[in-house]
Amino acid sequence: MSKVERILIVGGGIGGLATAIALRQAGLEVDLVEIQTHWKVYQTGIVIQANSLRAMASLGIIDEVIAAGYPYSGLSFQDLHGKEITAIRGERLAGEQYPSHLGLARPELHNVLTKAAGKHGANLRLGVTFSDIEDTPECAHVTFTDGTEADYDLVIGADGIYSKVRSAIFGEQFKPKFTGQGVWRYNVPRPERAKSSFYCVGFEAGKAGFIPLSQTTAYVWLTWNEEGNPWYEADTLADVFRSRMAPATGLMGEIRDEIVDSSQVVYRPLETILMPDPWYKGHVLLIGDAAHATTPHMGQGAAQAIEDGVVLGDIFQDHEMDRDAGLKQFMARRFERCKFIVESSLQIGEWELHPEQAGDAAGLTRKMLEVVASPI
Repeated sequence: MSKVERILIVGGGIGGLATAIALRQAGLEVDLVEIQTHWKVYQTGIVIQANSLRAMASLGIIDEVIAAGYPYSGLSFQDLHGKEITAIRGERLAGEQYPSHLGLARPELHNVLTKAAGKHGANLRLGVTFSDIEDTPECAHVTFTDGTEADYDLVIGADGIYSKVRSAIFGEQFKPKFTGQGVWRYNVPRPERAKSSFYCVGFEAGKAGFIPLSQTTAYVWLTWNEEGNPWYEADTLADVFRSRMAPATGLMGEIRDEIVDSSQVVYRPLETILMPDPWYKGHVLLIGDAAHATTPHMGQGAAQAIEDGVVLGDIFQDHEMDRDAGLKQFMARRFERCKFIVESSLQIGEWELHPEQAGDAAGLTRKMLEVVASPI
């Protein structure tokens, strides 16, 4: 039997930090390395749905997260002129005292996670990562970029869609794929009457959305068909973003007109990867975007990474748990759920790429909320 006592997490993003908290709560020794010399986080926002709030409650950080964001209930689909097409209410999975949805600035979430990981005793090391992982029969022997070495019972690759851990352990055959779309994001002042999230549909080649982040701030996003994966000059981003949203009137039109500073536009092509089962090999496991990077159409990328960490903490709180048996449990609890999110998000993107074949995006979103409401 191979027990798990000492763990290395590679990557200090949302999934890595959440996993560090969960494993420290389980009483395990945790080192986390992050290649950046300081925490580098996009200034845009993130939607926190009910299943993510439930996971945050189990991590003991839900009150801090809610205090840092903007709670609301459900979302709506609207046409280009603000007429509601359908509304979706969310369940209060974390408890009746908590909301079903929360808008939150990414730096605020990162601050809460970082403080909690440190408070629980995780050893966080910035400006260093692994240079080699030797998977021996007894352990994973890791050499770090600062010249130090250490042995671990489990190494967790939480280093994102371009994961170096994935390449080192599984080879180069597993790489993210461009979906044909890109996502545009921009922080804006929150209009007083905009009190919840909404999707705006009916654009020629994409869909826009709005998420409140605080009493005074919000962000707007746009998914758009990007044939050929084009490059945009940095000083043109605001003009391109705004021009694509030109048909919108009403509230979305007002929000669109706030997009003026190209330096504050965050644009990235949408890529995805779903590793086959299992996501582990020997003493090394992939989680989050390293294993199941999804597009943002369902707002579940961060949620699924956080759930990965919560499940690992739940499994390995049994200190007699065999490593391989625990990792098999992890895959049984995570693979189909994450696969559904990745594939359903891609389906919505395909409908946006091919409007003549479009299905029921709102219906699929409702189905997603039912799936993630189930226990993890």
